[in-house]
Amino acid sequence: MEEVRVFPLTCAVQNYAWGKVGVDSEVAKLVVGGDPLAVIEAGKPYAELWMGAHPKGDAQIKDNRIAQTTLGQWIAHFPACLGSKVKDTFQGQLPFLFKVLSVNTALSIQAHPNRELAARLHAQFPEHYPDNNHKPEMAIALTRFQGLCGFRPVEEILGYLKSVPEFRALVGSEAAEELQCCMGDVVQTSQVLKKCFTRMMNCEKKVFVDQLNMLVKRVTEEGAAGKDTSSSNGDLLLRLHSQYPGDIGCFSIYFLNHMVLEPGQAMFLGANEPHAYLYGDCIECMACSDNTVRAGLTPKYIDVNTLCEMLSYSPAPASSKIFPCVQDASDPCVSLYDPPVPDFTVMRIQVPASVKQYTVAPVDSASILLVIEGDATATCAAALSDITLRRGTVLFVSANESVSLHITSQSGMTMFRACCLL
Repeated sequence: MEEVRVFPLTCAVQNYAWGKVGVDSEVAKLVVGGDPLAVIEAGKPYAELWMGAHPKGDAQIKDNRIAQTTLGQWIAHFPACLGSKVKDTFQGQLPFLFKVLSVNTALSIQAHPNRELAARLHAQFPEHYPDNNHKPEMAIALTRFQGLCGFRPVEEILGYLKSVPEFRALVGSEAAEELQCCMGDVVQTSQVLKKCFTRMMNCEKKVFVDQLNMLVKRVTEEGAAGKDTSSSNGDLLLRLHSQYPGDIGCFSIYFLNHMVLEPGQAMFLGANEPHAYLYGDCIECMACSDNTVRAGLTPKYIDVNTLCEMLSYSPAPASSKIFPCVQDASDPCVSLYDPPVPDFTVMRIQVPASVKQYTVAPVDSASILLVIEGDATATCAAALSDITLRRGTVLFVSANESVSLHITSQSGMTMFRACCLL
């Protein structure tokens, strides 16, 4: 029988504690959209939907004509589906993992290692660093999405060192003054910023818990008295402290940019970029790895020394962290999010209500297509039969296959597609 090369997937859900709960979660809504028989439990967090072939969440193939049960097994049998360049470059593996995240409480302050550091950490501590790959990642907001990303401009950090005495107490006056003195010298600023951040992260537990309690008490009292607490970043501080009381990560808000992405806006997190997701729903795409170095806002393994050593201490404004998308020259419906790494590219496909026939163009890479809004019937020679697309449908499309959509919804369609454009 002819081989089916385009087929729907049932994707793995991760119920991490930080996820949005029940049907408040975008992940849960997509799961039910894709499979109306799926049961969503009211009190359970639905944090991540994994669309890919990662061993910790390999997608199930939803086509009973295919002998293999998971995407990973199928790709191992038919590596040509990846496209010849992708297959050769990434040793017959799908190079990316595509996800939807629904974040209710903050994820840990973290960074991902580059390939060289990943290999070293994996060799030394395989129980904490499960593979030897780098993990650049990109988040694209589906709803208003908040996160921390990269070091703030030095002027902003100095402002907090002046207006938040509890923060200054952890960094130390000497390091704070050094930071003031090296303004304008890029190399020295980076070194002193590292010293300041490392000082804070290595503070004795009793010292930082006392300072944090004093700060929370002060901000709470000022707020109750109707005072403006923005000079202490009061709202965010109280929110993080309520989620992770007594955690050193609460002070990171004075070092890191607070990002608010509107739907469609993205941030790219390269190697060694400090970040934490705080709240909202996003599409995420990353190199296929699970390596994370953590240092706060988490009950998980914390590796402060590795984190402080590896970070990129390059202060820059929040606006510079927004990753621009570019309209595809050949298709006005497609916006490209093409990061400076070879492992993945994401396309946002927005088909207007006036268009009823649309072709998902072939690319020289396997791709995964997720429907966010809209309904259509998909026809494709490589599918051997029609496929119904609706909110939550996830489709695997082999390299160089096109998919024709007959759109039935009145309001058009929104889809995201992950692939690897070498």
